[in-house]
Parts: sequence; structure tokens; C-alpha cells
Amino acid sequence: MAAPVIVEVTRGSEVESRHHGEIAVVEAAPPGPLRFSLGDPEALVCMRSLAKPFQALPLVASGAAAAFGFGPEELAIFCGSINGQDFQVALVERVLARIGLTPAALQCGIHAPQHRPTAKALAAGGQKPTALHHNCAGKHSGMLALCVHQGWPVESYLDPEHPLQRLILQTVAETLGLLPEQIPVVIDGCGAPVFFVPLRRIAWGYARLAAAPPDSNAGMLIAACLSHPRHIAGDGRLETDLMQALPGRVFAKAGAEGGYALALVREGLGVALKIEDGNQRAIAPTVMALLEHLQILSPQAREALAAYRTPPVLNFHKQAVGEIRAVFAVKD
Repeated sequence: MAAPVIVEVTRGSEVESRHHGEIAVVEAAPPGPLRFSLGDPEALVCMRSLAKPFQALPLVASGAAAAFGFGPEELAIFCGSINGQDFQVALVERVLARIGLTPAALQCGIHAPQHRPTAKALAAGGQKPTALHHNCAGKHSGMLALCVHQGWPVESYLDPEHPLQRLILQTVAETLGLLPEQIPVVIDGCGAPVFFVPLRRIAWGYARLAAAPPDSNAGMLIAACLSHPRHIAGDGRLETDLMQALPGRVFAKAGAEGGYALALVREGLGVALKIEDGNQRAIAPTVMALLEHLQILSPQAREALAAYRTPPVLNFHKQAVGEIRAVFAVKD
């Protein structure tokens, strides 16, 4: 099934580019009934960072989070794709210190902070980024915490056959209603194993987060994320801005290569989308159009998030010469 056009990019009055994609909106009740979809909801999608909440679940379920005294801030950073801002770096450092490790234990790699002012400040101060600035540093610190709690080797924590990664695979499979052997396991950009699953299953996983009882492991994790939206992404990012504009209602999570997911708490729905060419610029208009269709946006939220609805295309003179707009229609 060919993926439909969901976003157009204009230049002047003409369409210059088109982005194709799939969308699935799913209810929490087993086996995850589709509320609606666009394109093929069974399309196989690499979860990338959309897997982070499920990768963090064993840390709560095992008792490791409680044993180390991790609260909502730490649980949120374990699920986040962080900007590398100073407050996020400091929190990851505190997690590592609490489990008796140093930043040298992180095997996520190094890149400049995604937050441009932070990256500029580092460069101006003659400093280089470290693994603490990596957008997966929170996830990796959580993985290391579980290894320390269980007495597992920390040096090989990214090996797909490591007991940590086998437990994570089992958790992802159970949460998404699959068997481990049904899930192709590949390697993410940060070196950790990650999973190819049908888009509809990702949406169902997020629906189950949305509907999780408050005293359950998933309920505690989602509550932590909702209470600390700046730890899920950071300043200037759609996820954080969306969660702040709709406090307590939406958990938003970006993945690489055009993946995005939402847990809509009040509605008990999960949303997953994939931009087929992986271009991130198509995500914000798509998410905004979906939220409009689902009648999630309050007037205040609509105003706060207006810049994401049809972002302008700018030339090198900073002139608006076109726009990025969602063009799909959803039929219930």
C-alpha cells in the first residue's frame, strides 16, 4: 500500500515538495482497536526513541527506581530525548553518582547539544560536548541503573544478548502484544538495541500508557513524564511545548526518521505516525492537524502552539517564501 501524501511544502503559490506517511490512532482496550488510520497501520516501523518509555519500564517494575530513590524527574529523563541543556546534564550526572558510576560509563556516544544556545555557550567557553549532552543520555543512565541494581555487567550493557536488553525486548513485546521472536532487533543511533514493529502496535503501546492506572508501573512512569515536560525534550521543542500547553493531558514523544507518538490521557488514545522519507519538518503540521481533528486543543493551547501549525519556509534573507502544511483528511 502506497503511503498517502500528508504534508505539502509550498514555495509561493506552488507545491514544491510532498511528504508521504502513515498514521494510526488506537484505543487502549485489547487488542487495540483502530479509531482511525491513514495509509497502512500495519507498516513496519523502527521505533527509535519512541521505544524509550517501554525501555524504562523494567527500571520501575524491578524495584530499581525505588531502591535508588528515583523520583518523577529521574523517571522522566529516562524516557526523554533531551536537548543537552544544563539542567538535563546535571540530572543525568546525579543519576550516575547515585548508582556509583561516572559519565565514562555512558556508551551513547557524543554529539553537540541539540539546544543551540547551550551548544554556542559550550563553544564560547572553549568546552567540548560530552556523552552527557547526547539526547539518549537519560535513557542510558537508566539502563546502567538497572544493571547496577541487578548486579549485571555494565561494560557490555548494549549487547543485544545482555540480560538487560533481553528483559527490555521481553517488556516491549508484552506491552505491544507481540512475541519477542516477532520483533526484528536492530541497533539505534546511540548503540542500544531497538525494534521494528507495526505502527499500529506503537500506537497501542502509547494508548496503554495513556490509560494506565495511576498505581501501576506504567501509570507512575507516565505521571512522571507529564509532570516534567522539559525532561522529555527541552526548550524550543514540539514535545515540551505541547505538553506544557496541555498540562496533564498529552505525553508527546519524538523518534528519529520521522516517527512521533502521543498518549492522550483523557481520551485513553494512542497516536503513532511515520513520515516515510524521515523528514522531521513534516511532523509538527501533522501533529497539529491530528490534535485539531481530535478536538484536543483548547483556545489557549491553539494560540500557544500556533507557530507549529504551518511553519514558514524561509530563504537566506529570512523571508517567508512558502509554508509547510498538513493536507490529509481523516474520516472516522
